[in-house]
Amino acid sequence: MKRREFITLLGGAVSAWPLAARAQQPGRPTIGFLHYGSPETYAHIVSAFRQGLRDSGFIEGQNVAVEYRWANGQYDRLPSLAADLVHHQVVAIAAAGFVGAQAANAATTTIPVVFASGVDPVASGVVASLNRPGSNITGVSLISLELAAKRLELLRELMPQVHVVALLINPDNPSTGTELTDAEAAARALGLQIRKVTASNERDLDAAFATMQTLRVDALIVSQDGYYIHRRDQIIALAARHAMPAVYSWREYPAAGGLMSYAPSLTEGYRQVGIYIGNILKGAKPADLPVEQPTKFELVINLKTAKALGLDVPWFLQQRADEVIE
Repeated sequence: MKRREFITLLGGAVSAWPLAARAQQPGRPTIGFLHYGSPETYAHIVSAFRQGLRDSGFIEGQNVAVEYRWANGQYDRLPSLAADLVHHQVVAIAAAGFVGAQAANAATTTIPVVFASGVDPVASGVVASLNRPGSNITGVSLISLELAAKRLELLRELMPQVHVVALLINPDNPSTGTELTDAEAAARALGLQIRKVTASNERDLDAAFATMQTLRVDALIVSQDGYYIHRRDQIIALAARHAMPAVYSWREYPAAGGLMSYAPSLTEGYRQVGIYIGNILKGAKPADLPVEQPTKFELVINLKTAKALGLDVPWFLQQRADEVIE
C-alpha cells in the first residue's frame, strides 16, 4: 500500500542550443538512449522516459525517433555503443548511470547528454556544478550512493541484533570505492562492521553469497550498481536461499521479492530525463539546465519476505514506509 507520493523533481530553465543534426530527418529528430542493462529488465524505465518525452510534447514514432543501445550488463560495451550513437548523428543522448554518462561524455563534447545517475556528478567530474553544469551534459542525480548510512540505520531498526553487514559491490564499476568508503564510515558511527564482498558476473554472485556465509555476516547491503538491478532476480533468489536479510538501493528489488529498499524513485528520475531531452529538442542548452536532485525518498518493505526470513517488522517502521508489500 502506498502512504506517500513518490519523488518529485523540479524542472529547469531553457535557452538556445543549436541542433544542426536535425537536418538529417526534418520534423522528426533522432535521439539516443544508452543503457547498461537490457530492454527486458528495464521496460519500466523506458516507459518512464517516454512519458517524460510526452510531457514535453514529443511522442516516439510521431515527432521524435529513438535509437536504443543496450549493453546487457557488460559495462565494457558502453564506449562503443556511445560512439555508435554519435556516428548516427543523434541530436541528444539519454545516458543511464555513472558508467553510461562517462561513456557518452567521452564519445562527444558537442551532442547534448542527459544522464540519470546515483553517483555524485560533481565529485565524479561529470559536471562542473549542479546549478551550472557548464558543458554539453546535465541530468538527474539520484544520490543513491550517499544513502549508505540511512540503509544501515534501517537494518539496525529492523534487526537490533545486527553487528556484521556485508556490502556487495561490483569491482567493474568505478564508483564502488566511494560507496565502500561511505559505508565503512557510516558503519563505524553505528558500531557496526562492514565486510566487502565483490561480484561482477552471474558466477561471482553465487560465490559471493557463499563467502557471506563463511564471514558469518548478519545482513547484506546490495550496492546501487546497475548490473545488480539487471541480475536482481538471481540476487533475490540467492538471498532467500541463504536466509540473508538484505536492504537494496531501489524499490525494484522489494517489488520483485527482496526485503527492503531506501532510495529515490528510479522511474521518476528517468521521466525527468525525458523531460530534459524534450527541453533540449525545443532549444534548451544543457549548460543552463541544472542537475536535478530528488526531494523525496522511498522506503519500501516486503512483509512477505520478512516473514519468510523470520523477521517481525516493527510497526513504527511500517508506518514510516512509503510502500508496504504484503
